[in-house]
Amino acid sequence: MVKKLVWVTGGICLAAVGLARPVWTQESLSIGVAGIDAQRLHELPYNLIGRKIAIGQVEIGRPGKFGLDKAVSKQPAIAPAGVFLRNGAAKANTNIDPHAQNVASIMISDRKTLAGIAPGARLYSTAVGSVKYAGQPEECLSAQSTANRNSGDVRAINFSFGETLERDPRPEARLDGNSLLTRCLDWSSRVHDVLYVIAGNQGKGGIPIPTDNYNGMNIAFSSRQDGIFRKVDVTNLSAAGGGVKGRLRGREMNLGTRQSISLVAPGNRVYALNPDAKVKEVTGTSFAAPHVTATVALLQEYGDKQIKMASAPISLEKGDKTIASRPPFQGGLGGSTRNWSLDARRHQVMKAVLLNSADKVQDAGDGLRLGMSKTIIDKQNRNWVDSDAYRQPKVSLNSEIGAGQLNAFRAYEQFKAGQWQSWQPVPAMGWNYRQLKANSAEDYVLAAPLKQGSYVAITLVWERLVELRDKNQNGSFDVGEDFRDRGLNNLDLYLLNADSNAAASNICTSTSEVDSIEHIFCPVPTTGSYKIRVQFRQQVNQPSQPYAIAWWTVPAQ
Repeated sequence: MVKKLVWVTGGICLAAVGLARPVWTQESLSIGVAGIDAQRLHELPYNLIGRKIAIGQVEIGRPGKFGLDKAVSKQPAIAPAGVFLRNGAAKANTNIDPHAQNVASIMISDRKTLAGIAPGARLYSTAVGSVKYAGQPEECLSAQSTANRNSGDVRAINFSFGETLERDPRPEARLDGNSLLTRCLDWSSRVHDVLYVIAGNQGKGGIPIPTDNYNGMNIAFSSRQDGIFRKVDVTNLSAAGGGVKGRLRGREMNLGTRQSISLVAPGNRVYALNPDAKVKEVTGTSFAAPHVTATVALLQEYGDKQIKMASAPISLEKGDKTIASRPPFQGGLGGSTRNWSLDARRHQVMKAVLLNSADKVQDAGDGLRLGMSKTIIDKQNRNWVDSDAYRQPKVSLNSEIGAGQLNAFRAYEQFKAGQWQSWQPVPAMGWNYRQLKANSAEDYVLAAPLKQGSYVAITLVWERLVELRDKNQNGSFDVGEDFRDRGLNNLDLYLLNADSNAAASNICTSTSEVDSIEHIFCPVPTTGSYKIRVQFRQQVNQPSQPYAIAWWTVPAQ
């Protein structure tokens, strides 16, 4: 007699009669309301699936491609736009990797019963090849090649792999941001305008390089609690305090006090597809990162539509005759359209939007906590407001949670608020991309008073300046070349009383001296008028610093 086993975990029922077969509801999947709430964006009225948006994938291997590889099912659920080996075309039936296939399916699967986050996106996947014959130079070459696909218009690149310090050729190698691959990604971010999404390190002896990057995002993974993805998984290597942190600093975690984790995303027991199209249950940061990469495709599809509409001239007609035309409306409070420019495509804007819209502490239903849908907790069951990131201005992000857990729908709401410049009063929610001169400040005056007890979320991002030592002056990285680290300018972020210039409170400031992110999440002490200040505190490289900022507040009624 064969016993039938049925068990429920995290809101998903798994049944086994001989072979286990997963049974789920769409809401319980990692892309549903139990996870990042991206599925809602697939549906009307949003209808966002990442159409025409190019994203990339770099791993040791690659997913299979129907028509090229025999291992791929005759009814493939994923169809990469292109597959490659480093900077050349992929060879048929070689370098196909189930891990890469799993990651790709989370991003672009078009199977109705197990859809990816951005099934309409164009995925360009590059295999580095065997680690026996490839190291950081070949991995850098693969990243550069991927960034140049789609005529140089790739918006985000997923790294669900990395390098060990044992393979780094530097003597006494540490996670100090100076490995060739880490510098390569920080250089490529700026030169190719692409957001690198990196699987955060997990477990002793893991894959720490390039998690010491400045200009990308490192993703930890969450597991279900009471059916909801909301707890940082115990295997994430990001514990704060104690001897563990001291032993691992510089080996498995960033050297010094710089934080490693940017965001959390679902990654424990999520579902993916193998090359034969069979469903597989997978766990790890490798599967959290593609949730973020694919969310960028959804946002960018929306952004491209807005840019197109904003650039179209408007005709004023009387009867059948056009009597006048004017350029599109370019913003202002109370306008029917918002500012949209090519800045919406910038990777810094995507980074600020994703961080600022993350879930931290569930809203009570009154909107004071910005409508957040989940309380995210660390391995000790503490939430964001229990951490040093909440209490100490010099700590910009939580060591385990980062800015919180990815929420694709909230990211859409943050992005939809549009671009607003500092020379006019700004609405309660918005974002901007600008440049700031050394020893100066930029103020964003909020048009409406803020409500006492409501929370403010503000995120400021900028970049470390890394330059290519281009021996042959061809403008591209070649094996044998390296990079020059020009350092990180120091910017600070404040919420100020609009009239007095006094800080709203100590916790409404973010003044990290080592990070390329400043982040504020604080309650408004009293109802009144406020402004956001970006301060260029210290020049280390160039005298003008590009930055992106996003804010989300609650106006007093």
